[in-house]
Amino acid sequence: MPRYKLTLEYDGAPYMGWQWQDHGPSVQGAVEAAVARLDPDGSDVYGSGRTDSGVHALGQVAHVDLVKTLRADKVRDALNHHLGDHPISVLDAAIMPDDWHARFDARERRYLFRIIDRRPRLALDRGRVWRVPVRLDAEPMHDAAQVLIGQHDFTTFRDTQCQAKSPVKTLDMARVARVGAEIHCEFSARSFLHKQVRSMVGSLVEVGWGKWDADDMRAALEARDRTLCGPVSPPDGLYLISVAYPD
Repeated sequence: MPRYKLTLEYDGAPYMGWQWQDHGPSVQGAVEAAVARLDPDGSDVYGSGRTDSGVHALGQVAHVDLVKTLRADKVRDALNHHLGDHPISVLDAAIMPDDWHARFDARERRYLFRIIDRRPRLALDRGRVWRVPVRLDAEPMHDAAQVLIGQHDFTTFRDTQCQAKSPVKTLDMARVARVGAEIHCEFSARSFLHKQVRSMVGSLVEVGWGKWDADDMRAALEARDRTLCGPVSPPDGLYLISVAYPD
């Protein structure tokens, strides 16, 4: 059974997240239904990681095993056809070694969070960017984000329902910058805790608003106390933009 690597983009708004759910539609479920129409004996679809309800992706990675041996571009096009009206697109497909795994072989996951700081409501980007109705200062937000880089116990920025065995993670990159009318927050790490990015962004907005500074961010991190986290951001502006693997 050949193994195919799939790179996908999707609008997360209609879904309960990447992973199969009993109480609503999932991205994984939609892709597996498309696989079943292409090859009824194909395997389950395994993603590089979960994205939460409402979170989008520009470069989610998954793999699937098919009984049929097809050209990778044919797999891409057939899955897109069978996905129909789902706001999910298979951007690329590639044949991989049988032991390659979308989740366990991943070495870096990169996220982008889009914020727009304006008072008027959104007309075109509703659900795709977080609107904050006050002007934010991106420079101190970036400075405070540097406090989070490195290996830390991220309990303060970990959802209480997180199932990870340890709250210790290594954040490799954190960057905040104004891009036109928006503020972009980017983070990269091998893996993240449940709602870690949304929790960090919510606290960084407190900095941009002038309520916190870098010392407050450091104190919250070092306290390892979930109650000291700033308000958790909504999922609207969060995108999994890429997953990196060894060459």
